[in-house]
Amino acid sequence: MKNDNLKGQHRINEQIRAKEVRIVGDDIESAVYPLAQALKMAEEHDADLVEISPNAVPPVCRIIDYSKFLYQLKKRAKEQKAKQVKVNVKEIRFGPQTDEHDYNFKLKHAIGFLQDGDKVKAYVFFKGRSILFKEQGEVLLLRFANDLEEYAKVEQMPLLEGKRMIISLTPKKGPAPKKTAAPQAKAAKSEEEED
Repeated sequence: MKNDNLKGQHRINEQIRAKEVRIVGDDIESAVYPLAQALKMAEEHDADLVEISPNAVPPVCRIIDYSKFLYQLKKRAKEQKAKQVKVNVKEIRFGPQTDEHDYNFKLKHAIGFLQDGDKVKAYVFFKGRSILFKEQGEVLLLRFANDLEEYAKVEQMPLLEGKRMIISLTPKKGPAPKKTAAPQAKAAKSEEEED
């Protein structure tokens, strides 16, 4: 189905409506030709005349095998998609009066997420009258950001949105290698102790 979407994007051969076109290509001199001559040239090359830039004046065309052209487009799109880094956002929820053990447990999870390259969105959820403790919620989130200073930078300071106060943290570049280096360092230490 994607292939069909690509096919509809370009006019080829007789679908091209311009009186003259600019032809570009590897083994063809870039110049403006009447459409009839351009079609004849494409036929001589046993290829298609493909309109690659219809808004140019005159439209820019290429003499190429259309299926090969579509293949190159798909390949380029696939490469670009592979280069894009998918960033996950992990959410961590606190209550306005989260106890120390629960806080440390969530902090440990946040460190893991950040080391994996994920963003962390922490929020304090206020139920009912607990909205009266919004200052406590802000202090909690600022403490959380401070405790994660080594692993993350604050993308958005605490902000009250409805019944939630949210802070966004993004991983700092570089802490990921520590994860793989740590087991090696421990192994080296234990070897030294054995000697």
